[in-house]
Amino acid sequence: MKHKIGFNRLDRNASHRKALHRNMVTSLFDHERVHTTKAKALEVRKTAEKMITRAKEDTVHNRRLIARRLYNDGVIAKLFTNIAPRMKERNGGYTRIIKLGARLGDAAEVVILELVDYKLDVKEKADDKKTAAKKPAAKKVAEKKSAAKSSAKDETAEATAKKAAPKKTTAKKPAAKAEAK
Repeated sequence: MKHKIGFNRLDRNASHRKALHRNMVTSLFDHERVHTTKAKALEVRKTAEKMITRAKEDTVHNRRLIARRLYNDGVIAKLFTNIAPRMKERNGGYTRIIKLGARLGDAAEVVILELVDYKLDVKEKADDKKTAAKKPAAKKVAEKKSAAKSSAKDETAEATAKKAAPKKTTAKKPAAKAEAK
C-alpha cells in the first residue's frame, strides 16, 4: 500500500527534481505554455500555482521567497508585474492541463500545461504562414529572373567574343625529341 506519499518523485533524486521544477516553472511563466508529460505537469502545476498566489501580493518578502526558487530575474519581474495582476480576481486554478495523447517512443501521456488566460493568436499565426508562403515564392521568381538575365548576358558575351576573335590556324609543331637530336 502507498499511504501518506506526499508527491511524485518522478524517478529523480532531490537535486534533479528541484532543478526540473525550477526549469519547468520558469518556462511556464516565460512562455505561458509548456509541452510535457502528464506526471511532470501535475507536479509543476502545484509549484506554479503556489508561486502565483504569492505573487498576487507584491511585497519584498514574497519577491524573496519566489526568487529563492526562480533564478531568472526577468521571469520574476514578469510574474509580479504581468501574470499575477491578471489572476487577481481568481481564487486558484491558474493553470490548465490539455491532453494531447500518447508519445510514440514510450507511450507517455503528453499534455500542454498553460496559464488559464493564455490566448493562442490564431489570426497572427495564419498571417505569418501566408506571408511565409509568399516570401519563398517571391524569392524563387526573383532568382529565376536574375538567372535568366545572367545567362542572357553570358550568351551575348560569348557570341560577341566569337565574332571579334580572329580565326587561328593550328599548325603542328615538330616533336621536342626530334629537335634535340
